[in-house]
Amino acid sequence: MSKVLVIDDERSIRNTLKEILEFEKYQVELAEDGFKALEILKINDFDVILCDIKMPGMDGIEVLQKVEEIRPDTPVIMISGHGNIDTAVEAIKKGAFDFIEKPLDLNRLLITLRNAMDKSSLISETRVLRKKVSKSVDIVGNSTAIQKVKDMIDRVAGTDARVLITGSNGTGKELVARLLHEKSNRVEGPFVEVNCAAIPSELIESELFGHEKGAFTSAIKQRKGKFEQASGGTIFLDEIGDMSLSAQAKVLRVLQESVITRVGADSQIKVDVRVIAATNKNLSREIELNHFREDLYHRLSVILIHVPELNDRIEDIPLLCDYFIDLICSEYGIPVKAIEQAALVELQNIRWTGNIREFRNVVERLIILCDKSITREDVLNYAVPRN
Repeated sequence: MSKVLVIDDERSIRNTLKEILEFEKYQVELAEDGFKALEILKINDFDVILCDIKMPGMDGIEVLQKVEEIRPDTPVIMISGHGNIDTAVEAIKKGAFDFIEKPLDLNRLLITLRNAMDKSSLISETRVLRKKVSKSVDIVGNSTAIQKVKDMIDRVAGTDARVLITGSNGTGKELVARLLHEKSNRVEGPFVEVNCAAIPSELIESELFGHEKGAFTSAIKQRKGKFEQASGGTIFLDEIGDMSLSAQAKVLRVLQESVITRVGADSQIKVDVRVIAATNKNLSREIELNHFREDLYHRLSVILIHVPELNDRIEDIPLLCDYFIDLICSEYGIPVKAIEQAALVELQNIRWTGNIREFRNVVERLIILCDKSITREDVLNYAVPRN
């Protein structure tokens, strides 16, 4: 049930609003002045606040400013029988959600209240999403191998140096790229990811550099490419070892000159982009086979970061297990499940060919199939699927 705090020095108005709102299924609390309201707000959350402007001791504008300090995400609807345009404008400038004049129009009040509730819900959802995002951008582990990766990220993140991240599938190369961006001076700019392996070779140039209307049959309108979209931020070229040689040549030009040319255009566009690339391939071998340009490799590999396989840091498995159990149980909305020490030992004995990606899937499977805690038998029965 949504909670509303009504602040008004007139008892009749407080009681009338309480009756109306409770009839509409709101939970209502009353305060006769600003001082009482602030005491209530220090210990209670509300979805919306209705506040009179003209009150003795502390007027509504002062209350609004205090609410902004105590409960900055709570929408405040100002009400007044002495309202004018200037008062309404001042209230909105100070952060009020809306301003309603007395005598109150019931329909307008309820509509405004619902709109404020929608805003409150969006703020809550955004907060949850931010928590999820912040949780996902993290490297878990204290092993020597992973500590080297963390140290390298901290040393180079604040520069604009190009970085080439290497490692097997599922080791967390994208996570390293995101952390480099999050810890950089470009954090307020975009982070644009391009999976070079997932884009057909005939479309990769349009995807990276954009195209003009009519450049090819399906180009029905002008389109910005990923480099243009990432200007001011970071572009992450994942699986760059799968990029065609013709596209490699154009990426090399961007790195040399910081300009791009859309497909079908003659003019150049200046871009300000930090380039981070990743691959699971041995690029030295790809260069020998003439599948990858050596000059591009040297441009990309100003800084090299190798992400170790999970099998090379099994001492991190207990920490990873705790992290994923907390994360997955939170996503499912269930109590956090415990894991026995013997189960952790069995997990450390497994050969993880899919690395962190595979490990997370296994932890999720164990959470779903086990009872209150994950046992050694659960790991033996469910960790590795059997035919």
